[in-house]
Amino acid sequence: MFKGRATAEGTERYSNRFPRLRAAGHFRRSENVPGVSDLWLSSIGLGTYLGEPDDGTDQAYVEAIVTALRSGINLLDTAINYRHQRSERNIGAALAQLFRTGELNRDEVFICTKAGYLSLDGAMPEDPRGYFAREYIEPGILDPKQLAGGMHCMAPAYLENQIERSRRNLGVDTIDLFYIHNPESQLSEVSRDVFHQRLRQAFIMLEEQVKAGKLRYYGLATWNGFRTAEDARDHLNLFAIAKLAQEAGGERHHFRFVQLPFNLAMTEAYALTNQISGKEKMPLLCAASRLGITVIGSATLYQARLTHGLPEFVGQTLGMNSDSENAIQFSRSTPGLTSSLIGMRHKEHVQSNLKPASIPIAPFEQWTKLFTQR
Repeated sequence: MFKGRATAEGTERYSNRFPRLRAAGHFRRSENVPGVSDLWLSSIGLGTYLGEPDDGTDQAYVEAIVTALRSGINLLDTAINYRHQRSERNIGAALAQLFRTGELNRDEVFICTKAGYLSLDGAMPEDPRGYFAREYIEPGILDPKQLAGGMHCMAPAYLENQIERSRRNLGVDTIDLFYIHNPESQLSEVSRDVFHQRLRQAFIMLEEQVKAGKLRYYGLATWNGFRTAEDARDHLNLFAIAKLAQEAGGERHHFRFVQLPFNLAMTEAYALTNQISGKEKMPLLCAASRLGITVIGSATLYQARLTHGLPEFVGQTLGMNSDSENAIQFSRSTPGLTSSLIGMRHKEHVQSNLKPASIPIAPFEQWTKLFTQR
């Protein structure tokens, strides 16, 4: 496995290889986030969620990832359950190819993965229940009582097992960022007190993984949790969660990232005041800034729903050449959002999705017009 992790020196070196993109502000640093603010990360990140678990998709992903790394994307996002671990392995294959030729150094790329859902190994087995029993329950890695919805677990032993598998799949000693994947799904079955107890125990284990050099940072990758009203059952309060991280790791804890959907159709991180601290209410992006937490946006193109049919005023306001480019430009121009993830499993999509990166972000006054026009 390749040693090292993303560093300030390495990510700056990487960004300097793309002077046009750097001049346009494509590479940026999180503001006021301990340990993270020195890293230069691409405003567009490559996601690996979609696609069949087959050899053809594997090859396409490896080619797309190599193309992305050669073109100015140094943030890669995956999860162990994506395509039954194949997406992680595709990233590992692409990294190994470029590391071995010297085209890329380990300290130049920021590697993110997730765990929480039950993960298969390469393909759907004939007997999934038997597979999970043999792989996780019988060895004592997972207690069925710890499952939510029959498929989600954030027990420390299970997450630690997944981290080891992810390190092997990715071929790296240290994962830059490990997310607990959609933890809010637990709230459909357990009380908020139990949920916080489980999350705190997971954070304690993750702090130990950081000390062991297996992770650099950890966070939460969510779908609904940070986008729902504060009285919703699956709502997540970032202030309460940050307090759990402080209990687990002290003031210098490593809970420094959250991920949630952010796009033209899902603007809650900016527009919904659902985060409460005392008597104050604020949007997620404001809460994260106050707490020293980096925000990553997912679903930038909303699984291609935003690549066509956008209202005319969107293009008139943002001035890009296509609906896809306007959707990307909207997300990457969001104040407080460090990087916008786009699923790219074909190398042809990489160059087209990178076109907005060579253009400065939309000025705030221009960007906010989209919230008042109809």
